[in-house]
Amino acid sequence: MWQILSSDGQEVLELLRKRQEQEDVIAVRLGIKTRGCNGLSYTMNYATSKAKFEEEVEQHGARVFVEPKALMHVIGTTMDYVDDELSAEFVFHNPNAEASCGCGESFTVSTKPGEAANMASGTQSPT
Repeated sequence: MWQILSSDGQEVLELLRKRQEQEDVIAVRLGIKTRGCNGLSYTMNYATSKAKFEEEVEQHGARVFVEPKALMHVIGTTMDYVDDELSAEFVFHNPNAEASCGCGESFTVSTKPGEAANMASGTQSPT
């Protein structure tokens, strides 16, 4: 369902290690928020505990908790860490997204089953 692609999760592990110097965090929490010109935006926060009904994904030692309200919107999504000349950021490749805004900060998902997958076909990815 969920994959951490970036260098075997090293970026997530490094973020957690640095934050653990300040507080007892155990994972990164992924969620969604209603905002932006396309309706939904990803959120990432540190987690000190797993909340009720959160999905836990562990890959290469990196732990990610997915908030329940985000789960249906991110099924099949992959997360990658991109570091280039202009920026360093997590990028989400979401097969459920039928559209994203020009700046890549928000996305929308289909309300009809299967519609987003047909429209996305690898080219509609929030970045």
